[in-house]
Amino acid sequence: FYFIINPFTIQKQDGSALHSFGYTPVTEGTFPGLPEQIARAYRLLHGEHLSPLTQSMMGNLMMIFHQDHLRPGGAWRTRGLYDFCVEVTLEATFLTLYGRPAKGLRHADAAQLKASFIRFDDAFPLLIAQVPIWLLAGVGGIRRKLMSYLTTPKMSGWAGVSQFIRRRAQLLERHPILGDADKAAHHLAMLWASVANTAPAGFWAAYHLLRHPEALRAIRQEIRDVLESSGHKFSAGTDLALNPQQLDKMILLESAVHESLRLSSASINIRVAQEDLTLRLNNERAMAVRKGDIVALYPRSVHMDAAVYDQPQTFCFDRFARQTEFFKNGQKLRHYLMPFGSGASICPGRFFAVNEIKQFVCLLLLYFDLRLETGQPDARPDASRAGLGIPRPARDVRFQYRMQQKQKHIYIYIYIYIYIFFQYVKKNRITDL
Repeated sequence: FYFIINPFTIQKQDGSALHSFGYTPVTEGTFPGLPEQIARAYRLLHGEHLSPLTQSMMGNLMMIFHQDHLRPGGAWRTRGLYDFCVEVTLEATFLTLYGRPAKGLRHADAAQLKASFIRFDDAFPLLIAQVPIWLLAGVGGIRRKLMSYLTTPKMSGWAGVSQFIRRRAQLLERHPILGDADKAAHHLAMLWASVANTAPAGFWAAYHLLRHPEALRAIRQEIRDVLESSGHKFSAGTDLALNPQQLDKMILLESAVHESLRLSSASINIRVAQEDLTLRLNNERAMAVRKGDIVALYPRSVHMDAAVYDQPQTFCFDRFARQTEFFKNGQKLRHYLMPFGSGASICPGRFFAVNEIKQFVCLLLLYFDLRLETGQPDARPDASRAGLGIPRPARDVRFQYRMQQKQKHIYIYIYIYIYIFFQYVKKNRITDL
């Protein structure tokens, strides 16, 4: 099965996106050169630029885990797994892309940002269907509140803004016809695109591993092995640092992430024919497509095809480690895994997103004992999100976590040593250290 498109004759529609985020369309006629410049800016999300982004994300994830979740003690803590993923992913992504306050490590209004983002995301299926925003009670106000976080005056005072966002902001600033609200709406669209699929993807990766302890154990060991082979034996007393090279060596982890994406992805790739053409379906059949016709591809039909994947309904964490080529009816497939779209509209931030998911899973597996709460139904995707990428669960799943017992003792020892040290300083009246 081959689905071949020419990116020079097929392009995506973005009218629904304009409606959802409320920004002025950026067209070549109104803004000469700007569409191409914005497209070129996406290069700052991969290649040589991926390493600093990954390192920044690692530092932000580590900081959030330290301040919010790495607490000594043997008691289990219970949370909704999806809520946990959204909370961590949203703040870490925001800090990595948009920066932090000039003074301090975290934005004081992160909790309000999360609440507003979730409410906006709840309404997104209706917005993308072009339901008028005034019919959706409170959504217009929520969107304006989210845009208020991303105005030019506010962002100009932040530190550590990514090169990608700085470049986009510079390009938008060159066009006075774009008001502050337009610019903020463009930034909101980028924030939503960066989080709304990554958070559910992180959820499904963690959920499947929690449901398959043998997979969790194998990947936890692989992470430790990669760290040790790089000369960085893991210790809870130091921050975890993972670079793209180390992440690339985690073959089982990458396979598990891809497998969870295969099972959960529900995107629809849509193109509009810019000229009359003949679309060949196989060696025997072809279809005449007229200019203006809409062509849609549903990748899930491939992901769940038993002729392509053995036991397609089953989570096999090492599927993509064991097999790197896939066939149907004796023909090798070029596009057998498409959670990020394909062709001209493939997600430009997919490498950054996969690295973030890997880093998030590494932190969970290395620092915590993990288990799902018993007596709850299996997670099911939210059917209202079909066509929008990676759907979140229809209802959240409760999970429990605590610091791994060996690591808990290490932290206790550190606190004891610090306490003894300060007692020694106080007793001997040492004031100049």
